[in-house]
Amino acid sequence: MALAERPRQLHLNVNILHSGFIPSAWRLEQADPLAFIDAAHYVKVARIAEAACFDAVFLADTASIAEQIDFRPTMALEPTVLLAAIAAATTHIGVIGTASTSYNEPFNIARRFATLDHVSGGRAGWNIVTTADPGSARNFGLPATPDHAKRYARADEFTTVVKALWNSWSDDAIIGDKASGRFIDTSQVQPISHRGTYFDVQGPLNLPRTPQGQPLLVQAGGSDDGRELAARHAEAVFSAAHTIEESRAYSEAINQRAQALGRGPRAVRILPGLATIIGATEAQALQRRDQLVEMIPWRYSLKRLAGTLGIDVERLHLDRPLPDDLVLPGGGNGNHTFFHATLSLVKNRKHTVRDVIRALCGGGGHRVLVGTPEQVADEIEAWFRQGAADGFNLMPDALPDGLQDFVDGVVPVLQQRGLFRRAYEGRTLREHFGLARPPGLHRQP
Repeated sequence: MALAERPRQLHLNVNILHSGFIPSAWRLEQADPLAFIDAAHYVKVARIAEAACFDAVFLADTASIAEQIDFRPTMALEPTVLLAAIAAATTHIGVIGTASTSYNEPFNIARRFATLDHVSGGRAGWNIVTTADPGSARNFGLPATPDHAKRYARADEFTTVVKALWNSWSDDAIIGDKASGRFIDTSQVQPISHRGTYFDVQGPLNLPRTPQGQPLLVQAGGSDDGRELAARHAEAVFSAAHTIEESRAYSEAINQRAQALGRGPRAVRILPGLATIIGATEAQALQRRDQLVEMIPWRYSLKRLAGTLGIDVERLHLDRPLPDDLVLPGGGNGNHTFFHATLSLVKNRKHTVRDVIRALCGGGGHRVLVGTPEQVADEIEAWFRQGAADGFNLMPDALPDGLQDFVDGVVPVLQQRGLFRRAYEGRTLREHFGLARPPGLHRQP
């Protein structure tokens, strides 16, 4: 079936947040505290997801120690290296990794993800991020985080250069004719000769086009600049939303802007983050949530929530509401996405800081679903059918157990309702997402 003729299909990724989404997951009896630096742990999670025909595994990243490591594991392993190990241990599932445009160079990122696409047989994706935390800036010799608008202007040019490098070869540049001794038709390999505000890159890339033409482009960002970057370049967006209405409005805004830029309707797949805590009964699920939340020190959750809101932790009091004078962190130079998601959670609701922390299971910004497999499936179906999501970037409470609960309980319900695949229809990540292979360098006469 041609891509354009395919019925709309739910997409599921798993975000492998070391031991799990809940900060205390590493404290569970069956958990391994060293899982965050054990490649076998990530491979096990990926294989569970692949057995259920998930689209991809996803790895977030940061260039500093951004977590409170006195209590919780941090993101430690470099994503593309780890994803290469995952790709070697799997056959179909996509491998999406994060790389910052703030502290890398376009040629290196183009080469790194093209390599991952080659070694995985066309399953790679790049999550494009700018980096807002001060620790990362200091690790790269800067006294402070670069200005928000400049970070996104650099990201736009950076991504433009990476795409040009990926497409600097034609599909038929490699001849490999043993009889004549002619290996590559050099007329089909062209420099990109980019001269811009931030980058001077001659090109071409020193790798041929990849199995899926170019890696899938993913983006995550809720600011106006982030939405513009997504509309220009992203093929999927990892978003944060707590209601169907706000997620649908976000999806419509992104896709309308993408269409205005000539990309066609519904060019961008929207995948909100979704944390899940599943039990055989709702009471069991709530009990599991409470167990995990109670193992998180309040000081950790308060500090994490304060960081999201960009305020001093002393301003938060467990049995009082959030301060009513909150503004974007760092004068707009911090993380917009989770700031807005947290405020959305409490909008028009009576709450205390304790309520917010419990609802977010430790102070993060994503939506948390607690319930039975049927209840979780009902929510996923409602968001999907009402145009609020094309799928979800799943964050199970604990790994691998929470993912296994989702695969055993929720996936069969989604399949019975005709929402999710029972088998892979293609081998590349683009095929999983129902996306066409983009054209490369036009063949020279």
